[in-house]
Formats: sequence, structure tokens, C-alpha cells
Amino acid sequence: MKYLKNFWYMSIIQTLSDVNNTFLSRRELTCDFAGLGGKLKNMEAVDMVTKEFKLDGKVVIPMRLKTHVGMSKVTGIFYVYEDEGLAKKHINPTIFSRLEKTKAKIAEAEKAVAEAAASEEEAPKEEEKTE
Repeated sequence: MKYLKNFWYMSIIQTLSDVNNTFLSRRELTCDFAGLGGKLKNMEAVDMVTKEFKLDGKVVIPMRLKTHVGMSKVTGIFYVYEDEGLAKKHINPTIFSRLEKTKAKIAEAEKAVAEAAASEEEAPKEEEKTE
């Protein structure tokens, strides 16, 4: 699900709770995403929450995305940390390994698209030289 740069979908996020947990030095967000049942991925949800709450430069970790049965609504729980080291101390390492795996797949896909675009640009140039 690719979105435009203007992020017109921001209004579909409803904040259910926004708790500042000073004991664990994190912010805990619980949000509803209307109309995205079965379509929303973890990294897309993180991007949406980061842009909605202006969390640039902070570590946003999706703890749970739950799709409601019979509804097109997804409820997400996110933890926002100031420091990635503190987040790695508090959160299960398997969550971080899954996030890293997803980020690697996204980077690989972007690299493949960039290589395909570069090869398409080179092909017409070679044809012009041969004529």
C-alpha cells in the first residue's frame, strides 16, 4: 500500500490513549486505524504514527497490530523511545529482529527498483549511439 507524499490518510488515525510512562522512559500510544483492516503493515503503521505525532528522530516500535473481526479497523500499540539502546533493553530482541528483517526487505526492493530504472535509462542511450 503506497501513499502519496501529502499523506492524505492522516485523519484516519484515532488516538485511544497516549500515556507518558516515566518509569520506563517511554511514551505508549494506542491508536485505531479506520478502514485499513487487513491492509496495514507494521512499517506503514510506524510511518503513519511518526508523521501524525511528529516523532521524527525518535524510535517508534509497533508492539501489536490487531485487526477487529467483522470490522475494517486495526488497533495498534506503539512504544516511543528517545534512545534505541534503552528500547533494546526493555523490549524482546525478537521484535527487533523482525523489524530489521522487514527493513532489509524494503531496502532490497528499493534497490531493485533503482537498478531497474538505471538500466532502462542506459538502454535508450545505447540504442541512440548505435544508430
